[in-house]
Amino acid sequence: MFPTVWVSSPGRGALREPDWHHDGNQAMEKCRFLRTIIRHPHPRHDPKGPRKARMLRKIQICLCFFFVSGILYEISLLSGCFFSYVPMSKHFLTPEQVLNLGKSIIFLETTERLEPTPLVSCSVESAARIYQDRPIILFMKGLSNETVLDVNSSYAAFSLLSSMKNVFIFPLQMETVFQETPLLQWYNQVIPEQEKNWIHISSDASRLALIWKYGGIYMDTDVISIRPIPEETFLAAQKSKFSSNGIFGFPARHKFIWDCMENFVLKYNGNIWGNQGPFLMTRMLKTICNLTDFQGMEDHSCQNISFLNPKRFYPIPYPAWGRYYAVWDKSPNFNHSYALHLWNFMNRNRKAVVAGSNTLAENLYKAYCPTTYQDLIQNAKPRDFTDSEDVA
Repeated sequence: MFPTVWVSSPGRGALREPDWHHDGNQAMEKCRFLRTIIRHPHPRHDPKGPRKARMLRKIQICLCFFFVSGILYEISLLSGCFFSYVPMSKHFLTPEQVLNLGKSIIFLETTERLEPTPLVSCSVESAARIYQDRPIILFMKGLSNETVLDVNSSYAAFSLLSSMKNVFIFPLQMETVFQETPLLQWYNQVIPEQEKNWIHISSDASRLALIWKYGGIYMDTDVISIRPIPEETFLAAQKSKFSSNGIFGFPARHKFIWDCMENFVLKYNGNIWGNQGPFLMTRMLKTICNLTDFQGMEDHSCQNISFLNPKRFYPIPYPAWGRYYAVWDKSPNFNHSYALHLWNFMNRNRKAVVAGSNTLAENLYKAYCPTTYQDLIQNAKPRDFTDSEDVA
């Protein structure tokens, strides 16, 4: 089982209102159904009839109460309204309870860092705003069972993210994540200190295990969401005939992800950067699909897996990553994109988002993570908005 460390609190980022009338009617129908199946005819000569009737009436009321409470609880889980009133120190929810709600958006931080950087914050915030009816989960390796973080934490980003009702931050415990997957034996044998790319490799493995177990969408922590992804089962093309592993989505227990985990172990080579990441996804996709070049804005499909056009997430390819930190000339317009990958791994000089610079990155912050942007412009001390290692 995962430990529970932090649950979001009241604040900004309100969720959509649930359909109370529909679910209320559903609850009443269930109560009427219960009364029907509980009500039994009593012989008129039975002297205990009134007492039994009162008892049955109490049972009916109790069962109706439990049904209504269950429905309201489900509504609150999906809408986030229930979480608004739960003190974070009570460790109310486990990762499994949140993940089992389904269709989570998952982010990973595999360094020991405890303070999510502003770029991480922007990625999480943008997802929380675009996917308001879905849990947004940030797993952090630096958290532990004893770590308790709340809105008054000295880590500013926790306070910022805690204002979003559908955002959750949990510790990343890899041995637990890898249970019941082909990755557990590999994890027990590998020596992280001897792996030069361990931060990336451990992230590559963890995202596969989490998506296989629970389903949903995985995103790197330098991916800014700009509109909902309409596909449930998809890989993102970084370029023609080459898949990224920085964004992908699958339902739980999908065979393709299981096969990827098996190949991860079979073809493991930690000395080759990306061998367990984009190269893994690409070689596994090639085993089931005849990959061809993209023409225009078309997406490809193979065995019910959508292979989405590079323009969906990578309209600016990695050799041109610096365009995100150049003055925006309104081109490209990203009308066909679902999210944008900022290629933070390429940002060796640590270019930062600067208020008033009118760069593309600044405009993205303004539009898709305004709370994070406000934190930027209100801080007198310059902050590095790009310092994150767990990004490919």
